[in-house]
Amino acid sequence: MKSVKLSIVIVVATFSLSATAFSQWAKQAVNTTASFRGLSVVSEKVVWVSGTGGTVIRTIDGGKNWNVIQVPDAAKLDFRDIEAFDADTAYILSIGNGDASRIYKTTDGGETWKLQFKNEDPKAFFDAIACWDKANCIAMSDPVDGHYLLISTVNGGDKWDRIVSNQMAAAIDGEAAFAASGTCLITQGKTNAFIVSGGKDSHVFRSSDRGKTWTSAKSPIISGPSGAGTFSIAMWDAKNGVIVGGNYEKPGDAGGTLGFSNDGGATWKPGKGLSGYRSGVAFIDAKTIVAVGTNGSDMSSDGGKTWKNLDKLDYNAVQANGKKAVWAVGPKGQVAKMK
Repeated sequence: MKSVKLSIVIVVATFSLSATAFSQWAKQAVNTTASFRGLSVVSEKVVWVSGTGGTVIRTIDGGKNWNVIQVPDAAKLDFRDIEAFDADTAYILSIGNGDASRIYKTTDGGETWKLQFKNEDPKAFFDAIACWDKANCIAMSDPVDGHYLLISTVNGGDKWDRIVSNQMAAAIDGEAAFAASGTCLITQGKTNAFIVSGGKDSHVFRSSDRGKTWTSAKSPIISGPSGAGTFSIAMWDAKNGVIVGGNYEKPGDAGGTLGFSNDGGATWKPGKGLSGYRSGVAFIDAKTIVAVGTNGSDMSSDGGKTWKNLDKLDYNAVQANGKKAVWAVGPKGQVAKMK
């Protein structure tokens, strides 16, 4: 019996190691040099990506072919975030001061785009958009007059209304979100939302009522310098989550780049094992996590206890929809699929 148990342990350990040892990124051939930060993995077949120069790309065959789409009259816009639901429907959000922050939507696979929201507050700078479903979405700006500016829609974007942001804890001077991977704001379940911040201080904000009210928790990730803080959050379920970040001006520094929660984001504990600053993180399954940044990517097969560096390539964002649909994107048209 003892030898049988030992054999089982060896098999499990070998499988755990092989999950990271044989994982690698396969670069895709996409005819664009746009820098990508927005990523939405709908299924094994359908993936949407957004980036600079008003560029959106889409595959409906798992990456065999890519459509390169130029959003009309958007050549100067940087679409940092995208939320897609099928081969036809997607929202995109552009960043920038004033009216450079916009939200567009397509319902015909990118053939046409409708401008749904154009920011009119000169102090606002929108960072990200997230959706619970096709009709219900939320978007956020960096703090305006000490509070994050939030807008939401309940009718598929036909109308975007401002959420009373003073329901959220005030942000200190020099604290803001990073529009680095479209995952400084995420939704979870039917009503939960999370925001992560950095700069002079770093917090994880959470809402259980679609952004009407918020609580905040201190992030264990490094903050202080303007380029340091929590850049990305992923929730596996309502309880278990991971955050990554660091100082993007010192990408090789690995200290203070990782954190975990097992109480729905009420508290966060530091982790270790990443190879440096990371701007994006995603759960592949309950135990398998991948994190990416400007100096490479890391993967864990044991819930974040240990990590293996996969490569040293430059990625901005990562997202997974099951083990057969794990994607990362980066600068100069870089799109990669994990194998």
